[in-house]
Amino acid sequence: MDLQAIFLGTGGSVPSARRSTASVLIARGGDRLMFDCGEGTQRQMQRSLGLVQVDEIYLTHFHADHYLGLPGLLKTYDLTDRERPLLLYGPPGLRDLYAALRPLVGRLHFELELIELKPGEAVEHDGYEVQSFEVAHKVRAYGYALVEEERPGRFDVDEARRLGVPEGPAFAALQRGEEVQGADGPVRPSEVVGVSRPGRTVVVTGDTAPCPATVAAAADAPSCAVSTVNPAAPSVRA
Repeated sequence: MDLQAIFLGTGGSVPSARRSTASVLIARGGDRLMFDCGEGTQRQMQRSLGLVQVDEIYLTHFHADHYLGLPGLLKTYDLTDRERPLLLYGPPGLRDLYAALRPLVGRLHFELELIELKPGEAVEHDGYEVQSFEVAHKVRAYGYALVEEERPGRFDVDEARRLGVPEGPAFAALQRGEEVQGADGPVRPSEVVGVSRPGRTVVVTGDTAPCPATVAAAADAPSCAVSTVNPAAPSVRA
């Protein structure tokens, strides 16, 4: 399953010529999750990806540099005849924020659902969940951790072929944990499937001072070095 983090905005509260305000897009398989939507987000999206139809938007907190791109993105979706619903998540106060923005947004012809998350609440998905956690900021603010379920071990195709397992349904059965018939007798999954692998974790903190909750959330997340000065929206692929 492909997993990619696309940095649409990595600057501070004031955008610069090369860096927009906060926004990260996580693409996992066919799911598109946006974390924060600062000023210039849809412009960066257009320059690097095209107008991606995100499925969910998560706001870390309600400082303007983390949500000022939201009214424009919603209106663009509306003007381009978006039909499928959009889920908007955030800390308590999200509905009040949207009530203040609504005169700018106007009427939308697609469903926008507002969900206020409690600290520590998780949003379930097929094969993973998005966990919220409180961070240390001047206002109530969340970080979010995308945490995958445990993944099956790697399937050894060459060994399965050596044991005379026919390709197709028998390969799938072994990966489901079922015994199949090989050239010289039964073949057990343990002979061709490795040990289970932990799922991947991606953590988006938003604005925070050092805090134990961030350390705990990111304990199993891989680290990497990424250039963030390229306006063409660099990405990390896992």
